[in-house]
Amino acid sequence: IELRNFCAKHAIKIQAWSPLMQGKLLNHPTIVEIAEAHHITPAQVILRWDVQQDILLVVKSVKPERMKSNADIFDFVLSEDEMTVLNALNDHFRVGTNPDTFDFK
Repeated sequence: IELRNFCAKHAIKIQAWSPLMQGKLLNHPTIVEIAEAHHITPAQVILRWDVQQDILLVVKSVKPERMKSNADIFDFVLSEDEMTVLNALNDHFRVGTNPDTFDFK
């Protein structure tokens, strides 16, 4: 939260790389429950959560149907309660290279 507040104060945009955590979040019961309530996919819940927080997305897919689905997140809104529930899921787990320990050599 502190970093996001700093970025907002200084008009710095945050970018989510691998926001679907390489598919690791797609079966999370809470995310699946919210997706079912909206008749959408778990991926769409996650991507919409990012968009509603003004987080820029970097999403990769090679399947045209997934590309379309990933882009189809602007005809619904997650409620404030749903956003709160999703925010509470953060366990600070990351995928990919840790920027604090990445060696450019």
